[in-house]
Amino acid sequence: MTGKERVIRIEPVTRLEGHGELTIKISKTGKVKQVQFNVTSTRFFEKFLEGRFAEEAPRISPRICGICPEPHHLASVKAVEAAWKVTPPPAAIKLRRLLINAKQYSSHALHFFALAAPDFLAGPFADPAKRNVVAVIKALPDVGKMALQVMQFGQELAAAVGGKAIHPVTATPGGMLNPFSEEKRDEFLKRIEEAKQWTLDTVALAKKVVQDYWDPITKLSVVPTYYLGMHDKGNLEIYDGNLRVMDPEGKIVADFDPKHYLKYYGEHVPDHSYATHIYYKPMGYPDGIWRVNSLARVNVADKMATPIAQEALQEMRDALGRPIHATFAYHWARIIELVQAIEEAEILLNDPDIVSTDVKLSDVEPKKGNGVGCVEAPRGTLIHHYWTDERGIITKTNLIVATNNNIAGIEVSLLEAAKQIFEQKAHEGFKLPDPMI
Repeated sequence: MTGKERVIRIEPVTRLEGHGELTIKISKTGKVKQVQFNVTSTRFFEKFLEGRFAEEAPRISPRICGICPEPHHLASVKAVEAAWKVTPPPAAIKLRRLLINAKQYSSHALHFFALAAPDFLAGPFADPAKRNVVAVIKALPDVGKMALQVMQFGQELAAAVGGKAIHPVTATPGGMLNPFSEEKRDEFLKRIEEAKQWTLDTVALAKKVVQDYWDPITKLSVVPTYYLGMHDKGNLEIYDGNLRVMDPEGKIVADFDPKHYLKYYGEHVPDHSYATHIYYKPMGYPDGIWRVNSLARVNVADKMATPIAQEALQEMRDALGRPIHATFAYHWARIIELVQAIEEAEILLNDPDIVSTDVKLSDVEPKKGNGVGCVEAPRGTLIHHYWTDERGIITKTNLIVATNNNIAGIEVSLLEAAKQIFEQKAHEGFKLPDPMI
């Protein structure tokens, strides 16, 4: 398009948690000038937490997100424990690992089936009435049933450990409020093989999506950036480990304890959004823009922590290499993590410590200090940093959520996609499959 400057605005951007807008600015000559991801609302949780007793924070902070409250719950309690120099019993840590893997499992299933699959199964240009999970369930009842079963298993396991599936309450400074009963353990062990089969069936469906959409996955919005993710001795990790930064060429340029994050995290304040852009500080902005989430984690990790997931990762790397910069490959990486989550859950459910009654310290004392809690939310690395006074009251907080880590990368990805669509027309040669629904 030429002759007139054009602004395309999508408001709101759907299929995400929270509120956002998308603005695309195209010049008179048809060149894409700028793409903005506008976050126009604020949540104020850093201020909500000030003046509160720190032990209340793990119950308040999950309200930040209704999709991934478990990671906020656990990052928060880890921050309090770090500030007060508290180490919970080993059985409590295993329960927390079970909780976060249950959420990883249900959230990745929700994202794939409800947010991504409708576009792939109906086709990206189909009537929006068909591009939703309800239409998928009606047209493909077997797929729809499997989707609901996978999500239900993860949510029920999260509720059993966390007290509630949404906004859990059981993690407390020094451990967990309640032990996990043998009856609950046995109930989920009876169901785990079926859940694993659903997972493998989901992998098969995802492979078909990848094969059918190979052109757009490998050619549309392929953007080299830095990547940030957690690992434990090279294994992909989501509860506790070091953070790695990988550069666009695949070199690990930083590997650090999360408590040192301020040395590596830069924060840019854009004019068009209330959400700050986090980047790799030594490179500056925008050169140091990084991305988090599933693809970032499988990029920075040497390997998956479980065998079937490792096979799936190797298949992905054989096809796309390492690092992988294709934005649509996030869907593939998400399925690989889905496999690891169910394998981790099975290992933990079979661990005798998971039903131990020694899950809480009895002598936790509030004190002055500051501590960092870090976990991997399904959508990326999450930091909670709290400062407390002598009474254990929070005096200052710093929260860096996955959205902040991702927004700069989102804008770069959208800019490249917009250029391909509006300028190069490169997408017109993509081979798209016939719709399944």
